[in-house]
Amino acid sequence: MKVNKKDYSTIWLEKNKVKIIDQTKLPFKFVIKELSSLKSFFNAIKKMEVRGAPLIGVTAAFGLALEVLRNPNKSNILKSYRTLCNSRPTAINLKWALDEIIKVILKMPPEQRGLESMKIANKIRNDDINSCKQIGKYGLEVIKKIYKKKKKCVNILTHCNAGWLATVDWGTALAPIFYAKKKKIPVHIWVDETRPRNQGALLTSWELKNENISHTVIVDNAGGHLMQNKKIDMCLVGSDRTTISGNVCNKIGTYLKALAAHDNDVPFYVALPSSTIDWDIKDHKDIPIEERNSEELSHIEGFDEKGNIKKIQIYPKKSKAMNLAFDVTPAKYVTGLITERGISEASSKGLKELFNK
Repeated sequence: MKVNKKDYSTIWLEKNKVKIIDQTKLPFKFVIKELSSLKSFFNAIKKMEVRGAPLIGVTAAFGLALEVLRNPNKSNILKSYRTLCNSRPTAINLKWALDEIIKVILKMPPEQRGLESMKIANKIRNDDINSCKQIGKYGLEVIKKIYKKKKKCVNILTHCNAGWLATVDWGTALAPIFYAKKKKIPVHIWVDETRPRNQGALLTSWELKNENISHTVIVDNAGGHLMQNKKIDMCLVGSDRTTISGNVCNKIGTYLKALAAHDNDVPFYVALPSSTIDWDIKDHKDIPIEERNSEELSHIEGFDEKGNIKKIQIYPKKSKAMNLAFDVTPAKYVTGLITERGISEASSKGLKELFNK
């Protein structure tokens, strides 16, 4: 997508070096960062310089590939694999991407492993772009259907950031919205701020502003009120891990939006690539839910009156905090899963039929 009229993706190779957009600086600064060591890749994922399930998978793949180029011995590969897997536990894309490399290169002579790893990492990157484009096209049909019936602006609620910043390009939940813009279908996006890291307010609004798409940032608890008052036509969110039974693990607060949508007869769609599907887990209780540093709750960043970025504390130091990063929305509250293969019902039967499993 475009930044200052120039095309960017979130991660790319430049003269055999991996470059990323440091998302911890957005929207205040646009900073390109180079990743060169395993530690730098681990930190980029852990500190959320890159974030979003598809993107951290691609980033981990490049991190492993560069480490294999440096040292192709099996012991080093497996150690690096474990290190990257431990960076963030909830999003299945990370482990999936690493497994895609491991299952191939460990069968090869050491001298061939490095180049093959980089080849696979590049394929994962390119496949993610293509998957997101397809998600956008299938999701567009849902928006078209609502517009055809309503014959005026389609109001869509989003949660967190599932745009191009969460993938390599295009995004998942925002991809249909970008396509709607291209097709001149009027849309207005209600953007949940998404505490505590405010990815909606900081990142989704930034993406929509750059694409000149009408939007309004709202507090996380406003969605139910808007649905009650017929201000929202559909909800469209991403996923960090979706079980074979159709349960959706996504940013904390997604479950509450799904409950409100169900109570108000608002369709609730989830956009995701197949790399986000966990084909082994049926029970959502088996998904590891990441708990992050409490400082993300107790402090907030913003501009001061002089234009400097400041971090301030917003509640007493002695108050305890629990900072759970994700929750799980049961399949029964999901209208449909929008994937690169098409739209599936949120069920084992629906997913298996769509992906010929």
